[in-house]
Amino acid sequence: MIKPTSDIAFSPVVKQMQERFGSRGSYAGMEERGAFRNAVTDDLVEFIAQRDSFYLGTASADGQPYIQHRGGPKGFLKMLDRETLAFADYSGNKQYITAGTLQENKKAYIFLMDYPNRRRVKLWGEAQVVEDDLELLESLHDSSYKAKLERAIVFHVKMIDINCPQHIKPRYTEEEMGSVIDDLKEQIDQLKEENRELKGK
Repeated sequence: MIKPTSDIAFSPVVKQMQERFGSRGSYAGMEERGAFRNAVTDDLVEFIAQRDSFYLGTASADGQPYIQHRGGPKGFLKMLDRETLAFADYSGNKQYITAGTLQENKKAYIFLMDYPNRRRVKLWGEAQVVEDDLELLESLHDSSYKAKLERAIVFHVKMIDINCPQHIKPRYTEEEMGSVIDDLKEQIDQLKEENRELKGK
């Protein structure tokens, strides 16, 4: 029997919790309908291309979890194909927790947030460190970024889940607020000019 993709996240204990709290039936139905994907669709390609940050989760061989934030220009997390993503890994604080952990446990997790639209995408998968593929490294490298490129992290997607917007508080970047602020400044300038004209009459 082929296990459903969701078994990556839904362990037997997790399913017991779902049974206990009444959600197992709905998730079992989703599994039968193939709701949990393992390949990136067109809408997700665009979603990923617009992200300027994400969180990468790994765990050591003995289960110690680690979360790392990754940021860069939009599109720095690149699609190699519909089941594979990759990004450049630049020199940082030289702790090498992610790179080291992936040597002993390749299971990994990517968490992507779109705060303005209250949308989140979760990717379960496996990741590997790549240091000797010059063509890949060059394709991921951003020459405008002033940091030393050390390696690439390649992420193989095993399961995708898109969550509802419940509990997500909207947040906006400086870029996203730029046009709104410019419009407000223009309105203020117009009001100041009208005020001067009224005072002059």
